[in-house]
Amino acid sequence: MNPRLLAMRVLLQVLVDGKSLNACSTLINSSIDDAKDRAFARELSFGVLRWHPRLMFILSELITKPLKAKDQDIVCLLLIGFYQILFLRVPDHAAVSETVKLTQKLKKGWAKNLVNGVLRELLRERENIQIKIESDLVAKYAHPLWFIHKIQKDWPEQWEILLEKNNEQAPMTLRVNQQKSPTKEYQAQLLDRGFYSSPSNFSLAALVLEKPCDVSLLPDFDVGAVSVQDLAAQQAAYLLELPKQGRVLDACAAPGGKTAHILEVEPSSRVVALDISEDRTKLIRQTLDRLGLEAQLVCANAGDTDSWWDGEMFDRILLDAPCSATGVIRRNPDIKTHRTLEDVQQVVHNQAKLLETLWPLLKPGGILLYATCSVLKDENELQILSFLSTCADAVELKIESGWGNDRPAGKQILPGDNGMDGFYYARIQKVNKDLILESAIDRKGYI
Repeated sequence: MNPRLLAMRVLLQVLVDGKSLNACSTLINSSIDDAKDRAFARELSFGVLRWHPRLMFILSELITKPLKAKDQDIVCLLLIGFYQILFLRVPDHAAVSETVKLTQKLKKGWAKNLVNGVLRELLRERENIQIKIESDLVAKYAHPLWFIHKIQKDWPEQWEILLEKNNEQAPMTLRVNQQKSPTKEYQAQLLDRGFYSSPSNFSLAALVLEKPCDVSLLPDFDVGAVSVQDLAAQQAAYLLELPKQGRVLDACAAPGGKTAHILEVEPSSRVVALDISEDRTKLIRQTLDRLGLEAQLVCANAGDTDSWWDGEMFDRILLDAPCSATGVIRRNPDIKTHRTLEDVQQVVHNQAKLLETLWPLLKPGGILLYATCSVLKDENELQILSFLSTCADAVELKIESGWGNDRPAGKQILPGDNGMDGFYYARIQKVNKDLILESAIDRKGYI
């Protein structure tokens, strides 16, 4: 399969059919045998989506009459051509000629002259177009306008660097299974295969690869020696302060990375891993099977406790809440095209309901860890401040760490901080309401 043609098909599924890039990118692995061609197809599809707002601006400058809905494949071809010319080391003549050839494969010979003309116009007008890009907020930062405004409001001092970091490629970070081998030992195995990596000060299990690679090339990946997990996501298992034999709920567990890490950190944990999707619950099972770990898997709506909870309370609850995922745009650039402000408003409502519903399932003295991969305050610190203000037996436990930004509640990691994805964490402990009452009376003599 021609990698440019395959990238076009992936882009059509994402941009026209509304599918996720991760789901569609499996098409690349199944359709191309050559590793270099697979990498090129992934680079094109991820790259076009990463810079999609800018590339669409360029298209509007070069084409006066929009193409018809049935010709979105030609639009995708043009975006692929733009990306090669502006961002890759593909020679200009090859970027043009190879992209133009695909019009024949699509049986749209009429588009040959159009694609050729538009791409050559970009080559001629590159400098003038770049000047125009600098004067357009969406084109310059390659994000939708609603998101830019939201980030400007939430992070007035960091908004530009945050948007720039979103447009960078994220590092590939590994989590070494400490039940299988120490991190230093696995690092030596990587080096034996020619893979250079660096440890992290923020997770004893982490190794950051100098260059990304196919997981099939990692030593003993298939037998659970290692997993791929961003450094920010690795903090969850540590922040839970897992007790021996503790009962732990991972409330929105798929695809199972944090569930697995909990069991790697404290193998005696009795974990209930919950997810609303049957397909995604199967992903948890696949993750645990590869790592040789066991948990109780439940496919159910976490907010409908009557349908799944057995009445035994939990020592720890991990609420990795459904969110806008705006902290992981650099890994999932299709978020730019899929997410809307209305989506954010809906997830904020859903998060509040989950907090309210799951809190009664936590034992007194237990800890609920609230986590999102978002950078929006409505989903993070404001959500937790609201919860704390209305829940009498909830107190925040301060997160002491060398990573992240202290917030009025919880801690925020912005994309790129210490190489991490954008993440938010807040630790909340359940205290005895009767003791709170007695303490208030002792201090004031009244409430």
